[in-house]
Amino acid sequence: MSSLKEVKIFTDGACSGNPGPGGWGAILRYGEHEKELSGGEAQTTNNRMELTAVISALAALKEPCSVTVTTDSQYVYNSVTKGWVYGWQKKNWIKEKNTPVPNTDLWKQLLPLLKKHKVEFNWVRGHNGHPENERCDELAVIQRDRYRG
Repeated sequence: MSSLKEVKIFTDGACSGNPGPGGWGAILRYGEHEKELSGGEAQTTNNRMELTAVISALAALKEPCSVTVTTDSQYVYNSVTKGWVYGWQKKNWIKEKNTPVPNTDLWKQLLPLLKKHKVEFNWVRGHNGHPENERCDELAVIQRDRYRG
């Protein structure tokens, strides 16, 4: 049995206004190899961009991997590590007060990726000098600014 490749992923999202123009950035690192990904949307939210960064990075992996995702998004980090997303899924994407879970479309994209890969999440404080987080922020801001009027 072959062991899984160990990949480090760093992600960030940016948004001007909430909703407003947004962007996301991700760095994938495997050994000496590194790849940067980024994208954006004209009308989105910060949480959607944070989630899209994680989804896009995991989706870029061509085979199941052991992945450490580092994010500054407490929304993404807590939703997965505290199991909230699995509870929402069990309740058919409805929260306690009978309100729909925001970003259900993105959570539905993320869950199969979390099954495909062995994923561990780390949280770091944003804008706090973490080199990869700062670079992901730069990528996200570049993309966001492409959509600003």
